[in-house]
Amino acid sequence: MHIFRDADAPLLLATLMASKRRAADLVGVIAALDLILEGAIPPSPKLIDSFGRLSTHGLIAEVEGGYMLTAEGEKMVVGLPKKATSDERVDSIREDLAGYPQADDHPAVVLTVEAIHAAIKIHRASKSGTGRNMLMPKTKAAEAAAKRAAQWRHAAAARRRKAQR
Repeated sequence: MHIFRDADAPLLLATLMASKRRAADLVGVIAALDLILEGAIPPSPKLIDSFGRLSTHGLIAEVEGGYMLTAEGEKMVVGLPKKATSDERVDSIREDLAGYPQADDHPAVVLTVEAIHAAIKIHRASKSGTGRNMLMPKTKAAEAAAKRAAQWRHAAAARRRKAQR
């Protein structure tokens, strides 16, 4: 067994979320980490260590300039409960990582502090920009406005039926 750190389980889940269809860039992984940890992105040295540790154990790989889970990494997260909160998912991954056998024979992903700082800066700029962030949930005001609009359509249809009689 190998000792995995606090940032390893959220990073594994963030890589899964960011790389659904194709390899995720570093900004996408940071955005998913921000969503999972609710704004508490780990410091750069911890992220560099986590990327290195997870990649040497064969759970994350660098593919075409992006990052994806390997087959071993996907096996670890395939049984996560669908309706669980992100904290419950991270705890489940932590338990699986605790029992993961030591295998240091894979190439390590090497990141620099500058690359991580640049990715965090880009993510924060896109988060505060005027564009829509698809990772953020809808506000309740937008949902309420959509419900009110539907009520007016139904009232107009009822008036038309009464007028036709």
